[in-house]
Amino acid sequence: MRTGNPGHLKTFDYTGLRRYFLTFCTFERRRLLTQRDHVDVVRAQVTRTCREETFAVVAYCFMPDHLHLLVEAQTDVADCRRFIARLKQYSGFYFKKTFGQPLWQRYGFERILRNDESTLSVARYIIDNPVRARLVASPFDFPFLGSDVYPLKEIVEAVQMSPDWKRSA
Repeated sequence: MRTGNPGHLKTFDYTGLRRYFLTFCTFERRRLLTQRDHVDVVRAQVTRTCREETFAVVAYCFMPDHLHLLVEAQTDVADCRRFIARLKQYSGFYFKKTFGQPLWQRYGFERILRNDESTLSVARYIIDNPVRARLVASPFDFPFLGSDVYPLKEIVEAVQMSPDWKRSA
C-alpha cells in the first residue's frame, strides 16, 4: 500500500510487527542533507526515535534532498504513525535549532511492506539510490547509507543474490 499527500491510510492499523518504507523530503526540496554535521543531527534523532518507539532501521539513505528509511517494528505495540510524528518533530526541532532553517516538508510517503520479497526490493532501492542518482559508482562510496541491523556488505550481497537484481545505470 502506498500513500501520498495528505496523511495516512484511514482504515489501516499502523500498530504491530510490521515493516515500512518511509521517505521524507526536505523543505522546498532544498539540498540540506549533503554535509556530515547536518546528517549527524538528523541521524541522532532517528536513533532516539527508534529507541523510544521500538523500531529498527533495516536500511537508510540520506540523499541531498530526502531521506529513505526501511524500518521494522520490534514490538506488538510499536506505532508507525507515532514513530513518524516523533521522528519529524525531533529531527526538525534540532535541525532548526542547530542550523536555523526548517528541515522537512509537511507530508512524507510511506509504503507498508507485506512480505520478505518486498523488503529485499526496498532495501535494493535504498542502497542503490545514490548510484542511480550518479552521486557515486558504488553504494560503498556513499557516506550517508547503511543499516542499524546489518552491515552494509551483507545488504549489498543479499540484494545482488536476489534473482531479479538488475543494476540500473
